[in-house]
Parts: sequence; C-alpha cells; structure tokens
Amino acid sequence: MSRDPLPPKYPADPAACRTTSLGGDAPLPDVKPSTASDIAAFVAKAREMSPYAAGSRARLMFALDATMSRQPTWDMACALQADMFREAAAIGSLDIRLTYYRGLDECRSSGWISDSKKLARLMSAIDCRSGDTQIGKVLSHARSEAVASGIKAVVFVGDAMEESADDLRATAGELGLLKVPVFMFQEGRDETAEKTFRDIARLTGGAWCRFDPGAAAQLRELLRAAAAYAAGGRDALRRLSTTSATQLLGQMK
Repeated sequence: MSRDPLPPKYPADPAACRTTSLGGDAPLPDVKPSTASDIAAFVAKAREMSPYAAGSRARLMFALDATMSRQPTWDMACALQADMFREAAAIGSLDIRLTYYRGLDECRSSGWISDSKKLARLMSAIDCRSGDTQIGKVLSHARSEAVASGIKAVVFVGDAMEESADDLRATAGELGLLKVPVFMFQEGRDETAEKTFRDIARLTGGAWCRFDPGAAAQLRELLRAAAAYAAGGRDALRRLSTTSATQLLGQMK
C-alpha cells in the first residue's frame, strides 16, 4: 500500500509552523500562558473574525498521544478511524485534522482530510516514539482552529498527563468560551491523567470516558459517538442510541 510521504521537520520558529494543503503534517508552536485579559480579548476577536459559515462541512480535530507506550493503540485507532467518516456520512459530512505528539518536543498537525483511506495512509506512516505529553499544544492549536475553521469538536486519545494541570485547565476554559467541546478518551487508569482529563472535558462542555487497553470495540463506539456529534450535534448523538453516546450526553452541558 502506498503511503503519503511525511514532510521534513520544520524549524521551531512559530512563524514557520503551518499545515500543508495535501494532508502532510506540520509542527505546532510552543504554548504560552494566557492572562485573563488575553482570554477576554481573544474570545471577543474570535467571535468577530471567524470565517466559519453555517452549513459548511463539519470539522473535527482528532488528536492522539503518539509516545512509545501508545503504539498498540495508535495501530488500533488507525484501523478504526474510518468508522468516524462512515458515521458522519450518514448524517452529513466531516473533515478531520490529525494532530499528534511524540518524541522530543514534536507535535504536528495534518491538513483537513475528508477521505478515510487518505487518513489511514498518513497514520500508517507515523511510528510512536518516546517522549513527554504535549496536551497543551494540542489544546492551543484547537483554540486557534476554532477561529480559523470553526471546528465542531476535539477528540483526544491518550493515557498520561505530565504537564501543568493549571495551564491545561486555563486553555480548556478558553475552548469552553468558544463552545468547542473536547472529548477526552482515556486508555487505562492513570489517576493523575484522569483528574485533568475530566477537568478539560468539563471546562469545554465535552465529556471524559475511559476505555480498557486494547479494547477496540469500546474505542470504536466512542469515536463513532464523537463523529456523530461533530456532524449533527446533540440530536445526532441522541439518535445514535449507543452506550457511548449516552455516556457523552450525560456529561455534556
């Protein structure tokens, strides 16, 4: 099977950080803490400037931890991602942006992808590498995309959290003000990760759910439910009538 080539690593300069139009991946800039006035100004500007139009294709950010412990789940997510497209297709349409982090300070994002085979090719070309979590970069990128492209939701799949919980909660609060729910799908039972993942979900108006290591069926249903929400909102999630959909709806505000 042919694979989409990955572009060379870009410089660390945030000005050089961009996504490519062909679905290649690009690095995300470093996270900078926001003050209360920064947040208020950002939200006001976002509401004025967002070019997103009602009736546009729904957009979902699909973010994964690609550190070394995640290889089995990465492979599983690669196999299951087509279910998100299929679920959304029954409701409307969906574009997905793959975002991942791995290794030493590497965090990248693809262009918008509307074809499951293309996303599968991209994911199959990526291997997991040792490194610390970079959830803050993922949330900050989602905040930017809320303005740039009107994303409907963020799905995050991971098993650990090694960053400042306060910083993550602050950025999550900004996403909540922008009405971008984050679905935090946790593999395993790390208590530190669970506490922060729950907070991120609560502050964004999203939901937290746990799935067992290697449980493809559980992860499949969670991804389907998130895709249904992104494509059709709460009504589509209610119509799905699965256990996972009920779990998500029960937490969302």
